[in-house]
Amino acid sequence: MPKTDLIAALTPEITAIRRDIHRHPELMYDVHRTAGLVAEKLREWGVDEVVTGIGQTGVVGIIKGKGQDSGKVIAMRADMDALPIHEETNLEHRSTIPGKMHACGHDGHTAMLLGAAKYLTQTRDFDGTAVLIFQPAEEGGAGAKAMIDDGLITRFGIQEVYGMHNKPGIPVGRFEIAKGPAMAAADRIHIKIEGKGGHAAAPHNVNDPIVASCALVSALQTVASRNADPLESIVVSVTALNAGEAFNVIPQTAEIKGSVRTLTPKIRELAQKRITEIVDGVMKAFGMKYELEYHLGYPVTFNHAGQTDFVTSVTKEIFGSEAIKTDIPPTMGSEDFSYMLEERPGAFINIGNGDSAGLHHPAYEFNDAAIPVGVNYWTSLIEIAMPPRAA
Repeated sequence: MPKTDLIAALTPEITAIRRDIHRHPELMYDVHRTAGLVAEKLREWGVDEVVTGIGQTGVVGIIKGKGQDSGKVIAMRADMDALPIHEETNLEHRSTIPGKMHACGHDGHTAMLLGAAKYLTQTRDFDGTAVLIFQPAEEGGAGAKAMIDDGLITRFGIQEVYGMHNKPGIPVGRFEIAKGPAMAAADRIHIKIEGKGGHAAAPHNVNDPIVASCALVSALQTVASRNADPLESIVVSVTALNAGEAFNVIPQTAEIKGSVRTLTPKIRELAQKRITEIVDGVMKAFGMKYELEYHLGYPVTFNHAGQTDFVTSVTKEIFGSEAIKTDIPPTMGSEDFSYMLEERPGAFINIGNGDSAGLHHPAYEFNDAAIPVGVNYWTSLIEIAMPPRAA
């Protein structure tokens, strides 16, 4: 049976699984139902080895090709967790859990990799080992790092690793990828400020943390405008400033939170250094006590040159020369697949989700028409990277 027919035959089942996962969204590491379903299907379809509990609730499936002469071990990763968002759709398969939904398409990512698992176990038309990674806690929990810390890379002998994410606005059947830095590092700042509170009518008797906070917010903008090279990408966003409750009381304390996004280690280091210095300087100038927490989050998602060229060639061969765009700029969003790309060479590609609501929107819906496209991409990647030896 031709490959497209095999994929078409399994697509209804994979679509049903995707919609079942959508109905039962789970957050962060608490993806026990989803991980259990994934492991059950992998075993049912004859995956050679199924390992659960990697990085708390991650699942790994091992599929061996008809030959093992190449010695290659290539991994593919999908994320399983949902978001704490209340779904605003009227879909028959909408979330059954208030306040939780698959608003980023991880249900679709999991389904596409499951489809690849079923196809690869049926055909095994490759020489080497395919490793299928089903990861928890991408949405802020660094599940990729947890799986790595639990031995993911070394235990399964992974040599290359690939990831994929749906992207609204790209037509179904099309792809996008950027070589080098594709997504930003995402760090967080949390500043607690203590001055001296008192009556609003007597500001000379207090030390106002709100005034100091406002000065600090303005000063932080100089990191991008006056410290970083104008040709480098950096975002310093203050996203919360909380202080006071009454109209006639100057508060004792204030709190600032923010996000720092960078695309290179050099600028990431500069940002941390200058923010630390600016906070200290402004707080001293206003006579404030303070605590600064600077949390280093996901690193830069860096697509390796050779692997990016390889997946570009795969998409062109399978879907046509116009199916992929490579001249796209990096984005300042972040992705914890970056941890895996720090461990092994690989690439992270975007797959079209059509004209849907944006990611993390309460009306978002993964486009099921992308399922056979994703299955074809994953399986072709394995077959082309590890072609079977001629008899």
